[in-house]
Amino acid sequence: MDDPRVRPVADLATMRVDYGDSLTVPAADADLDPAWVADGWEPLLRHWIDEARALGVAEPNAMVLATVSLAGPVPRPVARTVLCKGLAPEGVIFYTNYDSAKGAQLAADPYAAASFVWPALARQVHVRGVTERVPAGTTAAYWAERPRDSRLGAWASHQSRPVASRADLDRALAEVTARFAEVDDIPVPPFWGGYLLRPDEVEFWQGRRGRLHNRIVVRIDGQNTTVERLQP
Repeated sequence: MDDPRVRPVADLATMRVDYGDSLTVPAADADLDPAWVADGWEPLLRHWIDEARALGVAEPNAMVLATVSLAGPVPRPVARTVLCKGLAPEGVIFYTNYDSAKGAQLAADPYAAASFVWPALARQVHVRGVTERVPAGTTAAYWAERPRDSRLGAWASHQSRPVASRADLDRALAEVTARFAEVDDIPVPPFWGGYLLRPDEVEFWQGRRGRLHNRIVVRIDGQNTTVERLQP
């Protein structure tokens, strides 16, 4: 008997959207132009995040962060989704457990890439460069804004390490909750904090019909910045 939980695999080869036909942003969205980054890359990225939020995109600050693992016989890329929690001309900021897999990978090789993807808007932004830990004061300021449950979770989780069961994870949280039950201001864990991804390259992508997408790349070399249009 066929397993009712098994569903036929869709024909992936035929899945496509001709950008401009069924997007939240009107098809009349102006073509991406180098002039849009005349004042730097950060204002345009901030503007696109704000537009995604205004249009109801869930977690518009989500970005796929790629790091390099040197743990095996050859380097290999590792990607996961994190949230951008700070944006400035210097770069994008995210927070994590320093002892996590990504933390270990960044300690061994600080280069990383982050991609913001908003399919409904036919827009992407790719930020590539070197990472560095943010100052403790920057981490503390962000930590103060985190909900109490998020603070407890950061203390309870040995991020990226195996756990025998969900019950074990819940037990660890219960222990941490009891530990800080009488503490109003839960401190920042010594193993937790922020990273700044300082870009040397930022690429803006805008979907267009016929796969002739618009791509503008901003390259940063010290105080020098160049802007180029790339073929799709």
